[in-house]
Amino acid sequence: MKRILMLAGAVLWLASLGATAAELKLAAVFSDHMVLQRDKAVPVWGWADPGASVTVEFAGQKKTATADAGGKWLVKLDPLEACADPRSLCVSTINHPPLTISDVLVGEVWLGSGQSNMAMTVNRAKDFEKEKAAASLPLIRMFKEESKAAATAQSDGSGKWTVCSAETVGGYSATLYFFGREVQRELKVPVGLINSSVGGTPIESWIAGEAQANAPELKNFVAGQARAKGSVDEAKLKADHEQALARWKTLSAKAKKEGKAAPRKPKDPVELLKRKGNVGGLFNGKIAPLIPYALRGAVWYQGEANSHPGKGPFYQYHLPLLVSDWRARWGEEFPFAWVQLPNFSREGDGWSLVREAMLKTLRLPKAGMAITVDIGDPGNIHPANKQEVGRRLSLWALGTVYGRKVPAIFGPLPAGQEIRGNEIAVAFTHTEGGLVAKDGEVKGFAVAGADKQWKPAQAKIAGDKVIVSSAEVTKPVAVRYAWAANPVCNLYNGAGLPASPFRTDDWPVNEAEK
Repeated sequence: MKRILMLAGAVLWLASLGATAAELKLAAVFSDHMVLQRDKAVPVWGWADPGASVTVEFAGQKKTATADAGGKWLVKLDPLEACADPRSLCVSTINHPPLTISDVLVGEVWLGSGQSNMAMTVNRAKDFEKEKAAASLPLIRMFKEESKAAATAQSDGSGKWTVCSAETVGGYSATLYFFGREVQRELKVPVGLINSSVGGTPIESWIAGEAQANAPELKNFVAGQARAKGSVDEAKLKADHEQALARWKTLSAKAKKEGKAAPRKPKDPVELLKRKGNVGGLFNGKIAPLIPYALRGAVWYQGEANSHPGKGPFYQYHLPLLVSDWRARWGEEFPFAWVQLPNFSREGDGWSLVREAMLKTLRLPKAGMAITVDIGDPGNIHPANKQEVGRRLSLWALGTVYGRKVPAIFGPLPAGQEIRGNEIAVAFTHTEGGLVAKDGEVKGFAVAGADKQWKPAQAKIAGDKVIVSSAEVTKPVAVRYAWAANPVCNLYNGAGLPASPFRTDDWPVNEAEK
């Protein structure tokens, strides 16, 4: 009997140990195959029993922290040198089985975020079979944040790190992968890429709601979004969707009988609304759980969803707010770059306004931009040439963040105008190798006088300036270049990078600005 009681007691003890062991965990971003940022303090965090002493061991370091009343703990590893040799990170506490994260490298870590062009995978980019065959690159790893939008900031997300190979690369963010590949080739250190992106989503979903509410410039925007959200009748949307599904089933059956392609299945509008996350929803669900994972910087590819009427004019406030708010929450002014919207066939000025907002946001410190007005696809909002997008982002990163010698970090950027009688001289920076008109005379410029009537202009290159004039405008006051969603333009620098679209006026361009 005594032996039976002892065995029963042991079983109960083991059961209780198992229950408490489940309470020792790391944040999801800490998993096998991860990459830690070199040369700066590295936060490591998770959860345990309230008051428990937790020890983290890695690369000869041992750090200890005490879990707070909610069970949260955090340690900071001292700065680490880059290391391509796989090592293990161990976490332990009394009465808990230790946790071990295997195959951990140390190098450069970048966060990539945005909408569908950041989410777009390598298997949808051009030359996929060629890229797949060349993807045995074990020093590149990617973490895909799988969590969804949330009403409040979440403490943890979901996802895992994978090692780059022919089997995994197809599912990687193409823009982020091609950027990281260029960085890794040049630096010869491990590169970790964190992909947190969702197609079809607006920038306001990616910025904390309180940050937007506290921005005076966004007062009207936030109020308008709240009204729009309040007017949504989910029951009606659901009923309409069910009717649409019924029609789709009938049409699909008919198409199948006739040997024709079935129509596209209608998407659930309620689920689409939830996916977009409303104001701050994607920040809460897909960015907050990553803070404060040590990063070198971030890259952003988004703006399409904010080019619609009523939204474009606010992007000049949204983008710098996103950058500054993320930096503040990480507690560091880390480098941040974005992809300027490429050429695409769309009506209205919204596309140009978003591009202009991206150009203006370069006033922030440690900011960069890949100009892509020449590598889009007028008929496809998801252009396939993500290799060049990644390369252009990497030129900025390598040339500024890492101090490497590159042909140029940007294409030409406007640096002011000088009115000279019946012509205007526009100065440019980033003219490495000299300004160049690709394939003939300079195209894409327009001028206007005080009447604000825009006329096509003749343009000629003079050193680091372009001289613009029109026989129809005798007293020009302003210039625009490539001011269209799908412009005809051809100004480059000697490094082969295109000039950014721009305007020198600040006149209203649509009703939303008036």
